[in-house]
Amino acid sequence: MVEQFPYHNTMNHNALMDRREMIRKSAWLVAAAASPDTWQLPVPRFQLGACDWSVGKSLNPEAFDRAQQIGLQGIQVSYNTSKNPSGLSVTDTLQIIKAASKRTGVKVSSLAIGELNRMPYKSAEIAEEWVWNSVDAAAALGVDVVLLAFFSDGDLRNDEKGKKAVVAKLRKVAPHAEKKGIIFGIESYLTAQEHLDIIQAVGSKSVKVYYDFRNAADAGNDVFKEIKMLGKEMICELHMKENGQKLGQGTMDWPKIAEAVKDIGYSGWMQIEGATPPGVDIIECYTENRKYLEGLFSFK
Repeated sequence: MVEQFPYHNTMNHNALMDRREMIRKSAWLVAAAASPDTWQLPVPRFQLGACDWSVGKSLNPEAFDRAQQIGLQGIQVSYNTSKNPSGLSVTDTLQIIKAASKRTGVKVSSLAIGELNRMPYKSAEIAEEWVWNSVDAAAALGVDVVLLAFFSDGDLRNDEKGKKAVVAKLRKVAPHAEKKGIIFGIESYLTAQEHLDIIQAVGSKSVKVYYDFRNAADAGNDVFKEIKMLGKEMICELHMKENGQKLGQGTMDWPKIAEAVKDIGYSGWMQIEGATPPGVDIIECYTENRKYLEGLFSFK
């Protein structure tokens, strides 16, 4: 149903909304100028970034330049790589990333430890060190989410021993994360219920789910049931992904996903991952992915 305005005949709806938006923003600017210490523009409900590995620049300041070209608001930065295992725990590396963010105006949206797919958290001693140190790196960069990956060698499906090991290790590091205000986001092929079981066993507000719709669907899970089960309180961030296709051109029902995300009241970062057909230009492709998501959500 179209809402009717008393002066609909003299001013069209779009012009009226544009005028109201201009007045709203002007009021904020006047208030900010009058009292800059107590007023600030409201944070948008959704913010859009991309994984640095998906734009081809893992733990590399050039990822921020690419994000700027694409028109993204943030970059999810790899904590480390196989060639640079100490990663952001090296002061010089951290400062390079921080400087790139400042130079481009593109935020560090969150961190991710993808190396856990190669050196599993459930079994590799060095992985414990990475997870512990990532807390300090995240705090130094002013972000509050660190993605912990559980794929490939780190897969937890049908691995009760591995799950118990992960729970024990998260219990040890959780107080450190809580003190710094950092959240660990578990990303895996586990079901929503299995994720919740791990979170309950750890017993810390510093552990949540990093939800990836494509991964969940590939694992045979019902994403629409799962997102309702987890709700906004248990989801720290979202990956917006298709494998080998641009967003909207694969098998995921993104308009329905967008409605589900809005229905649970989620707010925060969404990171585009993958969604790249073979042979395409990454800047052009991700610009299209950005525009597609902007048609489903509001990032302004």
